[in-house]
Amino acid sequence: MRSCASLAPLIALAFAAAVSAQGSGTQLFKEAETREAALRADIDARTAGAAASPLLDRARTLVGAYEDISRLFPASPYSDDSLWHSGVLAADAFWEFGQPEDRTTALRLLKALGTRYPASPLVKQAAPQVARLNAAKVAVAEPQQPAVILKAIRREALPGAMRVTLELGGEAAYHDEATDGPPRVLIDLQNARPAEALTDATQAFADGLVRQIRVGRPLGTRTRVVLDLSGAASYTVYALYSPYRVVIDFARDAVAPVPTPSPVSAAAAAPAGARPVPSEPRPNGRGGFSLSRQLGLGVARIVIDPGHGGYDPGAMNNGLSEADLVLDVALRLEKLLAKQPGVEVVMTRRSNVFVPLEERTAMANRQGADLFLSIHANASEDDRIRGIETYFLNFAPNPAAEAIAARENAASARTMRQLPDIVKAIALNNKLDESRDFASLVQSAMVDRLKRANKSAKDLGVKQAPFMVLIGATMPSVLAEIAFLTNHQEATLLRGGTYRQQIAEALFNGVMRYQRSLKAAAQTVASQ
Repeated sequence: MRSCASLAPLIALAFAAAVSAQGSGTQLFKEAETREAALRADIDARTAGAAASPLLDRARTLVGAYEDISRLFPASPYSDDSLWHSGVLAADAFWEFGQPEDRTTALRLLKALGTRYPASPLVKQAAPQVARLNAAKVAVAEPQQPAVILKAIRREALPGAMRVTLELGGEAAYHDEATDGPPRVLIDLQNARPAEALTDATQAFADGLVRQIRVGRPLGTRTRVVLDLSGAASYTVYALYSPYRVVIDFARDAVAPVPTPSPVSAAAAAPAGARPVPSEPRPNGRGGFSLSRQLGLGVARIVIDPGHGGYDPGAMNNGLSEADLVLDVALRLEKLLAKQPGVEVVMTRRSNVFVPLEERTAMANRQGADLFLSIHANASEDDRIRGIETYFLNFAPNPAAEAIAARENAASARTMRQLPDIVKAIALNNKLDESRDFASLVQSAMVDRLKRANKSAKDLGVKQAPFMVLIGATMPSVLAEIAFLTNHQEATLLRGGTYRQQIAEALFNGVMRYQRSLKAAAQTVASQ
C-alpha cells in the first residue's frame, strides 16, 4: 500500500504532464535520483538499533514517485529507467528491511519493465533480480536445519589485500553481491543467525578499503552482512574449514600493480659493475611466509594443461567441445607467456589427443615446472548458471564441488585400491598455501579482465576440490573454469576468437601477478 506521503509528488507529476511530457519527465527523474542518493546514504549511515520505519517510508514514497514518472511520461527517454529504479529500490528495501510487501512490489515493477519496454537493455539486468527475489520465497518456505551461528567477524590488512573473515559455528551456504552506489559488498548467509553480540552490530574503521561492517537482523533464515567500502575494488569469496569461515579478500590497487621490468631490460639498464640487490619478500595471502617464499623461489617454467582431448571431448554445446575450446585458449596463452623474458612454457598437449590425467602432472614434475595451470570449461544441468571459478587441490567442501570434481575426474584410470594413497597425497599437499594464492590471483585477474567484455560475467570465487589432474603435482597448481558451456550467453561468446583471446589475456595476467607476488622487481647498486 502506498503511503499518503506519495500524494504530493503524484499531484506535482500530474500538473507537470500538462506542461512538457519529455522535458518535465527528465527533470523529475533527475530530482528523484538525487533523493535516492540521499536515501541510500542515510540507510548506510543508520546506526545499530535506529528505527527503520522512517527510512522504509521514504523508500516506498520514492518507489511510487519513480513509477509515476514512468506512467505519466511514457515518451520520456527516462521512462524505462524510472521503472527500473522503482523495481530495484523496492527490492533493496525488501533485502534491507525484510517486509514481504516490498518484495511483491519489486517483482511487479521489474516484470512490468519487460512487458512495457521489451527492447530496453535494462530488461536483461532485471532477470537476475527477479530470479533472486523468487528464490527468497522458496528459501523461506522450505524446512531448514537448525541455524548456524555467526560467531565473529574479523578485518585484517594483508600485503596487497584487505581480508574480512566471517567465522561460523558450522557450514552455511552463502551468496555475495556487489553494488556501486555506494560501493559495498553484501554477503547473505543462508540458514544462519548472528550471535547476540553481533545482532544489529556495526563496526566502523578509520582507515582501509573496508570502512564499515554491518550485521542485519535475520530475515527468515538469512543473515546479511554488509561491507561498506571506501571505493570500488575487486574481491574473491571462498570458504575455509576447521573452523568454518567465509573469507572475503579485497584487492588493494595501491599495492597490487607493481611494475616488474624484465631481467633483460634491468640488466641492460644497470651500470657497469652493478650487482643485484635482493628484493623485499612478500607474505602470501595468509600473511605468512611459505617455504617457497622463505627460500626466495621464483617462477620460470610453466606447464599449461588444456583439459580433456581425443576421445574425451569434455562438455559439449551444439558442436562446441570443451576440449577444442580450452586448447585454443591455451595456445593463445602460450604465445603471451613466450614473450616474457626468462619464462618457459610447456604444453601437456598441442592437438586433439587424449592425455591421461595422471600423466599431465607427471609431465610437469619431470619437466621441473614451477607452476601448473589446467584450463577447463564448466557445465551444469541448469542452463541459467554462469560464471568463472578457480580451484586448488583439497577435499571437496560441498555437493557442488563434489559434482564438478566427479565430472572432471571421469577419465581417470586409477582404481579403488589407490584411494588411501590419493587421500594421503591430498592431506599432505605441501603447496596448499601457494596454490590457494595462485588460484586467488588467477580468479581476480579473470574477473577483472572478462567483466569489461561480458558485463554479466559472475565471480564464483576460489574453491577447492580433489581434482585428479592436480594430485601429485610438486609445484603450485590450479584448475581454472573459464565459463559455462551450458549457458547460452557464455557459449555464444566462447565461439568467437575475441573472447577467447581475452580469456587468455586474463590467465596471463593471473600468472604474472603470482610471479610478481613471489619476487618484486630486482634492484641494482654499483659495486663498492
